[in-house]
Amino acid sequence: MTTTTANQGGFVSLVGAGPGDPDLLTVKALRLIQKAEVVVYDRLVSDEIMSMVNQDAELIYVGKKLNHHCVPQDQINQVLVVKAQENKHVVRLKGGDPFIFGRGGEELEKLALESIPYEVVPGITAAAGCTAYAGIPLTHRDHAQSVHFITGHLKKEGMDVDWNGLAKGNTTLVFYMGLKESPNIQARLMNHGLSGETSVAIIERGTTPRQRVLTGTLDCLADLATQAISPSLIVVGSVTSLHKELNWFDN
Repeated sequence: MTTTTANQGGFVSLVGAGPGDPDLLTVKALRLIQKAEVVVYDRLVSDEIMSMVNQDAELIYVGKKLNHHCVPQDQINQVLVVKAQENKHVVRLKGGDPFIFGRGGEELEKLALESIPYEVVPGITAAAGCTAYAGIPLTHRDHAQSVHFITGHLKKEGMDVDWNGLAKGNTTLVFYMGLKESPNIQARLMNHGLSGETSVAIIERGTTPRQRVLTGTLDCLADLATQAISPSLIVVGSVTSLHKELNWFDN
């Protein structure tokens, strides 16, 4: 859809807030949240980032967490439409990147259907930000030649993932929102041939001052997950063995 400038009636900016550290906001994202008239924001947007939002903006919280949706997705879509139809500049602020397990595409489909102009401002996704702060390269010549991002909400996505393909090794697997499903992730990967000795890491509250990294092996993933709290990212692959050597953020 071709967008117009935000001052020509209602307009929606779909903005990625990154994984938590406010310094990881893009310049454009910062400019938009400081000018927004309405900010519709998620649970994963940090307090530090929210403190940068235009103080005169209307704030609408639509946070979600496991097994509890504060506002269903269809209602979030409608909020964006209604506020834009009031000729407001709306910033839809999402943790990470809007198009990586952020359901941003669904929101844009609704805006397009209602002929509401919009733009998309990418954010640093959790997989890139959290692993970088943990000293875990997603790819490495000696460890992984590819990387896969997988939603941890495995049973809600309808189609099962290609576990056989994921368990081939020489790749890095990053599971978003996967703590509750960690026993299933562990069992499926091992049943499809991935060694239980494969190193894993769970990055809790990545890129924030409360970041914590738990490391172990795949055969202990479910137990490791019981020690972590949300939001956490699960990383499976030999690149995680580099954490102790390359970690810089907690030093």
